[in-house]
Amino acid sequence: MCGITGFVSFEPAPEQALLARATAMADTLLHRGPDAGASWADPDAGFATGHRRLSIVDLSAAGAQPMVSQFGRFVISYNGEVYNAGELRPELEAKGYVFRGHSDTEVIVEACAEWGVEATVRRLIGMFAFALWDRSARKLWLVRDRLGIKPLYWGQFGKLFLFGSELKALRAHPDWPVEVNRDAIAAFMRFNYIPTPHSIYRGVHKLPPGAMLEIDGEREPRIARFWALDDIIESAQRDPFVGSDAEAEEALAGLLGDAVERRMIADVPLGAFLSGGIDSSTVVALMQSRSARAVRTFSIGFEEEEYNEAHFAKAVAAHLGTDHTELYVTHDEARDVIPRLTEIYDEPFADSSQIPTYLISALTRRYVTVALSGDGGDELFCGYNRYFHAQSLRPYLAAVPAPMRRVAAGAIRALPPGVWNRAQRLAPRRMRAPNLGEKLHKLAGVMLQDEDQTYLQLLSQFQNPNELVNGGTEPPTIIASPQAKRVVPDYVERMQYLDTVTYLPDDILTKVDRASMAVSLEARVPIIDHRVVEFAWRLPARMRFRDGQSKWILRRVLRRFVPDSLINRPKMGFGVPIDHWLRGPLRDWAEDLLSEAALTRDGLFNPQPIRARWAAHLQGRENWQYSLWTVIMVQDWLARNASPRASSANVREQAFAT
Repeated sequence: MCGITGFVSFEPAPEQALLARATAMADTLLHRGPDAGASWADPDAGFATGHRRLSIVDLSAAGAQPMVSQFGRFVISYNGEVYNAGELRPELEAKGYVFRGHSDTEVIVEACAEWGVEATVRRLIGMFAFALWDRSARKLWLVRDRLGIKPLYWGQFGKLFLFGSELKALRAHPDWPVEVNRDAIAAFMRFNYIPTPHSIYRGVHKLPPGAMLEIDGEREPRIARFWALDDIIESAQRDPFVGSDAEAEEALAGLLGDAVERRMIADVPLGAFLSGGIDSSTVVALMQSRSARAVRTFSIGFEEEEYNEAHFAKAVAAHLGTDHTELYVTHDEARDVIPRLTEIYDEPFADSSQIPTYLISALTRRYVTVALSGDGGDELFCGYNRYFHAQSLRPYLAAVPAPMRRVAAGAIRALPPGVWNRAQRLAPRRMRAPNLGEKLHKLAGVMLQDEDQTYLQLLSQFQNPNELVNGGTEPPTIIASPQAKRVVPDYVERMQYLDTVTYLPDDILTKVDRASMAVSLEARVPIIDHRVVEFAWRLPARMRFRDGQSKWILRRVLRRFVPDSLINRPKMGFGVPIDHWLRGPLRDWAEDLLSEAALTRDGLFNPQPIRARWAAHLQGRENWQYSLWTVIMVQDWLARNASPRASSANVREQAFAT
């Protein structure tokens, strides 16, 4: 795993100046690649690329980057791991290519030289983001993996074209005209992340998953998709899986086993995150079944029962016989991460599980350099509570007349979420649900709206972001597009589809990438091997959700290794008690950021709705932890970044204060 960056102007420039600038940009990514760094330049074209290396496969100098192809035409700067490089290499050797080492980087650059970029990336199994420079054609390619596991940003400003793994690398180029994008902030206020292709900066974009960008100096950048979930779903609808339950289980077990085994290839110590949930337990079980020694597993715990999964992980680890390490984190240790969040994520990001994700990454990095993760199982196999509620409640809600639904929803909303949470303490512990009040209020919303409105509401921290962000207009996303309903008519499957193309890359995978790479740890995600994704979409819905149980077929695979008694429990979020912290030890810090003076200082926010939520939260009348955390992360980002100008289509003159 590495950090890549670079730029091109398609005009001659002094080589040493190009190299110095690329090196300065790459050095901002030292955390992504602490083992080595180098830069390469083509002065005739004004192109330079910098690289920071985290050595995982082929630790020798033969794996160093940027890497020039055997015949000198192509130069690659690459971040990721390709797990079938060993299968592609003999084909290239048969065509006369001579390899200096055994890195996957060398296979990719020579494959692009032989087969072309698109034909090559269609054959790759893995996670990758790379820049490929064609010295002969003076053409730059940027490529990002199918599911968006690895990040890649780009921007064009006049003749200057910039790219990098993180925004901080682009910011290191002195000719980038930095402007904050108010429209992106409006989107952020809804989703608590900035959706692709936007970024916090005007003119800088995230390359979409499964996309290739091509630029040659003659035309504007051209973006094409080499893989799209829409196409996969349409293909699955034409060719669905028609086998028995047992055949489907065997096929999935084989695919997942192969995906896990490929991701166990490394020349450095390897382990896995283990929460004790279905996804991570499946990954660890498959790892252990393919390992002659005990697999290293890691979990963290908190003293509050509602946030603690460590004892579940410990039980699964003991059953599987892994070499397990757990760390119970104090709240002081967790809160100490908060000042680093802006640095780690580069742009506002407000999934509060970013804190424990960083903590588990830091713990794991003490012992290993690579960790497998169970991310992606919820999206593929119908694991989120919203899927469960839609499946379970849809027939009942359809049978209840609309007036009665309105009365029931009003009754639920008559009590704030905090009151519902306190009331359930009267029930036996086994019957309590985490964050019951928030879930009941979401249910009330489901009762009142149609399916697509309900889905958007469930995702939204604020229902009307445009009224919150002065001069910002929320950009459209696929979530509000009729395209989604055309591709996936079924409501639950449509939620899975939308989560996979939005929430998964922009929230879940972003969170894991930044948190793990902040401590120089490579995280690998076998469940979203694209072959597993394609197979999962061929399965009938009854194999994902059956008899009131989510992830039905994934549970069948896990049951081969772990008894139901260890994994049958309510789904828990990987969270921290932000709600309590905001009323307690973080109150003064939050008040500084949420005061009317702070909210109005930059002319960005309409303070009244935010102040009203803050007051209600402090009084304990309602729990607005997540929406307030969203505002706080924007405010903290603005406070810690050097006075970029706030711009929008109609507000360009506003200057942001530090």
